[in-house]
Amino acid sequence: MKRVAVILSGCGVFDGAEIHESVLTLLALDRANARVVCAAPDVPQHHVVNHLTRQPVPGESRNVLVESARIARGNIVPLGQLAVADVDAVILPGGFGAAKNLCTFALAGPDFSVQPEVAHFLREAHRAGKPLGFICIAPAIAAKLFGAENVEFTIGTDANTAAGLTPGGGQHVNCTVHNCVVDRRLKIVTTPAYMLANRITEAEAGINKLVQAVLDLA
Repeated sequence: MKRVAVILSGCGVFDGAEIHESVLTLLALDRANARVVCAAPDVPQHHVVNHLTRQPVPGESRNVLVESARIARGNIVPLGQLAVADVDAVILPGGFGAAKNLCTFALAGPDFSVQPEVAHFLREAHRAGKPLGFICIAPAIAAKLFGAENVEFTIGTDANTAAGLTPGGGQHVNCTVHNCVVDRRLKIVTTPAYMLANRITEAEAGINKLVQAVLDLA
């Protein structure tokens, strides 16, 4: 049975992990009889967004690990306590949390950085030959960490967003919502999901293909 780490970034599309993408990932992994280990960095969120008004909430603070536990039904570990040797693959759902809490792409643009625990874990997993999957905007993290290795990745078809992710050497590949891009050389798989999806079944199609590709590489 393959054991897959799913790294979450909070709970909610505008300030954390995209819930549909996260649940679809967990569902696809369960259908494939994979064993899931949910993890998240134990750090404060960048900010808290009222998902009804879509506006930041002044003075409110939440923790990425605590919020991610909502999606994981409490079955989650701090990323710093998860050993790469204990998993066969890693997948990161999207949502603005991936671009605000796991990295700073949504805030800093092309000069963004990756959260240190996340960067360390993913680099170590990559060095160990573990396949990595990135969904929606999370491929920004792959572009930053593995651009120097000319990683092939996708965030869909948005040329402006792609242009902000390629200065490090990564190669953006246009991709439809129903598909994924598989860099077999580096064992990195990406799919657009809600970068393009207009309905949950569209996101599901690409995520299912990503999960299967990641498991095939593991």
